Amino acid sequence: MHQYYVYIVTNPERTVFYTGVTNDLEQRIIEHYLNKGRRKTFAGKYYCYNLIFYEAFQYINNAIAREKEIKGWNRKKKLTLIEAVNPSLTFFNAQLFDGWPPKEITTR
Repeated sequence: MHQYYVYIVTNPERTVFYTGVTNDLEQRIIEHYLNKGRRKTFAGKYYCYNLIFYEAFQYINNAIAREKEIKGWNRKKKLTLIEAVNPSLTFFNAQLFDGWPPKEITTR
């Protein structure tokens, strides 16, 4: 059985939010981290690799619908969602993923 995640990452200053969907949360956050500073992607351009929110879904269509819903929200509404489960906007990377920060791309 697969699990899908809607997630929100932010930059070190917590000034920008990026919302995405994935079936491998750890790998996707590593990819964001390794792309930091690369201007070809939004998350890379703004150094968004710090995980501050995620939700799990059994079905991809539900995850995609939730991602689209959140992406349509303004910053204040996103912040309210995040603060409901993470009031201090703590970065979850080191707590959830072994060996943070990553040194190179890991493949599975």
